[in-house]
Amino acid sequence: MRVEQPYLLGTPPLPLHCNNETEQPVVIIVDDDVSVRQALSELIASAGFKPISFASTVELLNADELYSPGCMILDVRMPGTSGLDLQHYLARNGNPKPIVFLTGHGDIPMSVQAMKAGAVDFLTKPVRDQTLLDAVIAAIAVDAARREHAAVVKHTLERLETLTPREREVLHEVARGRLNKQIAFDLRISEVTVKLHRGNVMRKMEATSIGELIRAWEALPAGIGQSQMPKISASPDRASARLSR
Repeated sequence: MRVEQPYLLGTPPLPLHCNNETEQPVVIIVDDDVSVRQALSELIASAGFKPISFASTVELLNADELYSPGCMILDVRMPGTSGLDLQHYLARNGNPKPIVFLTGHGDIPMSVQAMKAGAVDFLTKPVRDQTLLDAVIAAIAVDAARREHAAVVKHTLERLETLTPREREVLHEVARGRLNKQIAFDLRISEVTVKLHRGNVMRKMEATSIGELIRAWEALPAGIGQSQMPKISASPDRASARLSR
């Protein structure tokens, strides 16, 4: 592989340096060619990221780096498990690690397969340094966005656990766009009580507006919000009235 350092002209990509609050992005390189691993490691380090290289997918799986923040530069064809096989393995095991494929043996069907499975880019060797770095930066941005979303969901679920069953019912109805008087009617409580529960929900969920509260609710993965809600059962009189309509 040719590493074209002179190609890096103009303004270089802005590196995501580590600080006291965030970890430095790690770029995992998997390629069976030692010269490629060395060249890529030097390029990644020059851009301000932390490179870690492996000669095979098996070597990577035996290490403890798959869940570190960052992305992967992955060859497609290697002895043993291929890069595409590793991509499928990670997806099945709930690890959506952003992948930039870099191969000297790619074709259109292979690239389509990789991109459909979620790859950030599919590049062929030799590749311009800037092209590869652009793909790496895009992949790291994808990973950062996913981690931020996961942190928001985790925080929302933790806040949700602090609500009483009645407060969860009120939250569910508010998220549906129901008015206080409608919620009061369905739950057979007064509007004043609904307002009290609604205020408690806002405080416990750390929401400054109804819009923010609804967005937090909608950010939860499908099915999780419903599983957190107690079932609202109608009284016998009300159930009979509904059936008679």
